[in-house]
Amino acid sequence: MSQLTLFVVGMTCQKCVAKVRDTLLAQAGVRTVEVSLQQRQAVVEADDPLDRAPLAKALMAAGFQVPETLPPQVSGSETSIASTTESAAPALAEAELTVLLQGMTCANCAGTIEKGVAGLPGVAKAVVNFAAERLKLQFDPEQVSAETVLAKIASLGYRGRLANNPEQPGRLSFGISGMHCASCAQTLEKALGALPGMSSVSINLAEDRGSVRFDPELLDQQRIFAAVEAVGYLPSLANDSAAQSLEARLQLRWLIFSAVCSLPIMLFMFLPVSHAVALYGSAFLATVVQFSAGRTFYRGAWISLRNRAANMDVLVALGISAAYGYSLLATLGMLGGDTEVFFETSAMLITFIRFGKWLEARAKGKASAALKALLQLQPARARLLLGEEERDVPSGQLQAGDRVVVRPGERVPVDGQVLEGRSAIDESMVTGESLPVDKAPGDSVTGATINQNGRLVIEATAVGEATVLAQIVRMVEEAQGDKAPIQRLADAVSSVFVPVVCVIALLTFGVWYFLAQAEFLFAFKLAIAVLVIACPCALGLATPTAIMVGSAVGLSAGILFKRASVLEQVSRLQVLLLDKTGTLTEGRFVVTDLRPVAGVAENELLALAAAIESGSSHPLARAVVERARQDGVVIPGSVDLEEIPGFGLRCRVEGGLLLAGNPRLLSENGVALESIETDLERLSAVGKSVILLARDGQLLGIVGLADAVKPEARETVQRLRRLGLTTIMVTGDRRLAAEAVAAELGLDGVEAEVLPGEKRQLVKRYQAEGRLVGMVGDGINDAPALAQADIGIAIGSGTDVAKETGDIVLVKGDIRDVERSIRLGRKTLGKIKQNLFWAFCYNIVGIPIAAGVLYPSLGVILRPEFAGLAMALSSVSVVTSSLLLRGYARKLRPEGEGSVDD
Repeated sequence: MSQLTLFVVGMTCQKCVAKVRDTLLAQAGVRTVEVSLQQRQAVVEADDPLDRAPLAKALMAAGFQVPETLPPQVSGSETSIASTTESAAPALAEAELTVLLQGMTCANCAGTIEKGVAGLPGVAKAVVNFAAERLKLQFDPEQVSAETVLAKIASLGYRGRLANNPEQPGRLSFGISGMHCASCAQTLEKALGALPGMSSVSINLAEDRGSVRFDPELLDQQRIFAAVEAVGYLPSLANDSAAQSLEARLQLRWLIFSAVCSLPIMLFMFLPVSHAVALYGSAFLATVVQFSAGRTFYRGAWISLRNRAANMDVLVALGISAAYGYSLLATLGMLGGDTEVFFETSAMLITFIRFGKWLEARAKGKASAALKALLQLQPARARLLLGEEERDVPSGQLQAGDRVVVRPGERVPVDGQVLEGRSAIDESMVTGESLPVDKAPGDSVTGATINQNGRLVIEATAVGEATVLAQIVRMVEEAQGDKAPIQRLADAVSSVFVPVVCVIALLTFGVWYFLAQAEFLFAFKLAIAVLVIACPCALGLATPTAIMVGSAVGLSAGILFKRASVLEQVSRLQVLLLDKTGTLTEGRFVVTDLRPVAGVAENELLALAAAIESGSSHPLARAVVERARQDGVVIPGSVDLEEIPGFGLRCRVEGGLLLAGNPRLLSENGVALESIETDLERLSAVGKSVILLARDGQLLGIVGLADAVKPEARETVQRLRRLGLTTIMVTGDRRLAAEAVAAELGLDGVEAEVLPGEKRQLVKRYQAEGRLVGMVGDGINDAPALAQADIGIAIGSGTDVAKETGDIVLVKGDIRDVERSIRLGRKTLGKIKQNLFWAFCYNIVGIPIAAGVLYPSLGVILRPEFAGLAMALSSVSVVTSSLLLRGYARKLRPEGEGSVDD
């Protein structure tokens, strides 16, 4: 037997582990493979001596690095990317970075940044979400740094700043409330700069933001925030709400300015003023608008062309330049006498497009409103309990182990455990469940939930970035920053969109002027209309805005999607494998049958069973005792309890010798079982566990127990089947028992007697049939199957490993959310397709109308300024269409289920 250990760099989740294992098992001679994500290695065994070279080559072809020794920054147990990364991503990436972008005007700008950053050495993956204005990057920190990425973005003509990345210690970007002037910014810079370990401080008064770099061994977020609060300001971790608000305000200001300048130009056409006043007044005002409010389009066009691309700004700049340039030349008499001018066209074009940009900025802000609201739920201050004294402190200063007091009506400032008090906690912000949850000492609580009616003392177990709220926010941000596969079509069209439109504009002018012998000005205006009506923005916004709203709707219902692609893929599932224990069942035994012999009452049988079982910690024993207490049965005392391993229990109750256990125990003690053989066979056939009882050699009866099926499981299965999915239960139980549960739930099939290690192979078998497979589970033994499945759905009440591996996390642990997540995925995909249809339809219909195809038959033409308004509103309509998806949230609540076709 030969063994070889390979170091594998680039594994980020259980799906990567599965990929490494499959790649190595496919190599000739390999018998077994053990892969450790934590240790970043694969141990390969074979009968013959192993050659490292072909194995390493196969892994590198699969997208992983196979160094001779493990680099220091990836050794040990550090897992920098976790399972929120795309499983199919090249495994070169050892770090992940999120950059907030500014300056993009359309999907082509996003493509320019994507292409430019992806070309840097060491960058494995770069994805720009135009709607969210984020760059998500996976890279090798040995080859490229965050500064290099930001410098590249700046060289392309755009602005970028780092979001708060847990993988980038020593950097922090945060919002600041309370600044009023430059003196406030200077005060903050001075206070923060004086902290030990602080290397740089930047305070942006316009955006109400601060960015710092520091030594993480000397400083942390709590101390930085404490320093900000000490000089009278309030810090927050809300990443980009301030920047988006600023963008909306700037667009509004430019809109008002351009409208004020453009309106007189329109009025000159009707007011009784001299020709000279109207002409030169219009020229002056149009010039002001052209090179102030219109400057951004020239800048964007220059940046785009410098990067050898063409975006929406190129079209707008061409349109406004043509209208303004022609009118200016006519005004100066360079085109002959009495030549018509149309300064109002360029000025109104700029005004209308600014109007659309303002509406777009507002709409995009609403698309991410749910996440912003979640970020603001964490209370700014907390009551720290020191001895018997309560001290009001900033929440950012709390540390794990601190005790805090939460009064009725207040939000819980940290994740923790209740030490004192009882109360009901509203956890709807995390779980989407409207009913409050009772909490007592020993129970856990989540930060930002609301204490309703009692004073609680809580010990902090997680603060800051480690809290559930922060993890949820990070997970949703990852999903919103990701790009769905369906976006590829829009990206491909956008890349050639502008050149094609320019060609169509030239053809429009040529056909009307040279072939149709129309007047120059007529053909010229139609060509301008073609340029400005075309809108690549709508194509760029169609998918990401729907993803943003869809993930936010899921968040409000306690359904977390880890990637944008999941929202798309879950809608296409064909087969759903459901783990039995803990998923379809409660994961605990309950008494289902009480079968006493003649002359023995049910309550007597239950009381005696509880009496003997009360001395055992076995799950079956606990279930019997719990049933007796629920029924109010008086449990007699027992003495001389003796456990007989593998058989059952023996004790004395009220002077009699009581036996409880399997049939063999009773038979060996001379108890006749003939009277209950039929019941015994029937219960055993359906997989139920049985406890037989006898007293002083006389049989008393049978207690039947089973893992209780969740009350909502049958409803869920039926709804899944109505969605067209094939539902299969996976269990390690015997086939007869499994089939009985499957029949009770109405499942399509059952996979019984499946060992934990065989679940992953089972998923692969269904995938080999060419079907898209989903796996639902909650246990650590489900993790490999969840990773192998096309969509892994982790029940939130299960283990952390299952939640980490799953593509979808059901926070409430409600099995009904499986069906709801699929419905939401289908609804979101439908909205994406609807958005793309209207975006394509708008351009396919709008461009010919602008080119004048309706003029010969209907005499209809489209003025350039109104073509510009149509272009601006098309983007707004796509975003607004996505926002309508928010209304679907009520159909994900139990009381608003509606039809599965909704």
